[in-house]
Amino acid sequence: MRALMRALAWVVVPVELALAVCLLVGVPLPPHVLVGVEAVAVALLAVEGVGLAVVYRRGGRAAVRELVPEPVRLIVGHEVRALHGLVLWVARRRHGVRAGDLAFGYARDQAAMLYGFVFVCVVETVGLAVLLRNFPTLHAITLVIDVYGVVLMLGIHAASVTRPHVLSADALRVRHGAHRDLRIPLHLIASASGQRRFTHEAADGVLDIPVASQTSLTLELTEPIMAVGLLGGRRPVTTVRLHSDEPAKLRAALGRALALTQARTAPSPSQGPPA
Repeated sequence: MRALMRALAWVVVPVELALAVCLLVGVPLPPHVLVGVEAVAVALLAVEGVGLAVVYRRGGRAAVRELVPEPVRLIVGHEVRALHGLVLWVARRRHGVRAGDLAFGYARDQAAMLYGFVFVCVVETVGLAVLLRNFPTLHAITLVIDVYGVVLMLGIHAASVTRPHVLSADALRVRHGAHRDLRIPLHLIASASGQRRFTHEAADGVLDIPVASQTSLTLELTEPIMAVGLLGGRRPVTTVRLHSDEPAKLRAALGRALALTQARTAPSPSQGPPA
């Protein structure tokens, strides 16, 4: 089953890419050839989907992880989370914020830039729709791609709004939209300082999570934790720089949580000998 699904993936993707290139460069394709190729591709994708469902039923998520390459899973997961963010945004709900948790947003400073990108994408969509109106097939392909691009751009911002940083009783969950989610146990945080930075140079053991090219809070850890990138790359970090719309409030709340954590984990005073 797994060998068959890998073979189908190696067939469907090159065929679709070749077909897209032919259409983009203007190679004339008879309608029956185009319909036939697309019908075969859809059938193979359906078989692939059924196969994944069977693998998941038999072996759960572990079996799917073994079959699907990690970068593919992470990219698809990123887009699913972005689209899910749109649903949460419309419903005015937040992800991962439980009763008793404190949520701190970070999306305010990037909103203007992302809305500007969305506006440019909309203008491009309209312009291409007018320019390609005499090429129905190419017009349909570019229209679908452009509309999906606009929706995905809105989803990226929606994910940032609906997935805030979350401070719970035992951890700080640092997030950045749909592509960064780092849980830092409170007992590993040595200090939190309010440092607003607009330049971030790559350094060993340092993780920068800027929003609108800035970070406003720096966390120093007592021991490294593993940070996972968008494509699955892993590296240990001991310094985390993040951004918050209200860094002073986040720092104050984090200070109180750290004090409670230290009080809970402090050793009990030694008892003297009985009188």
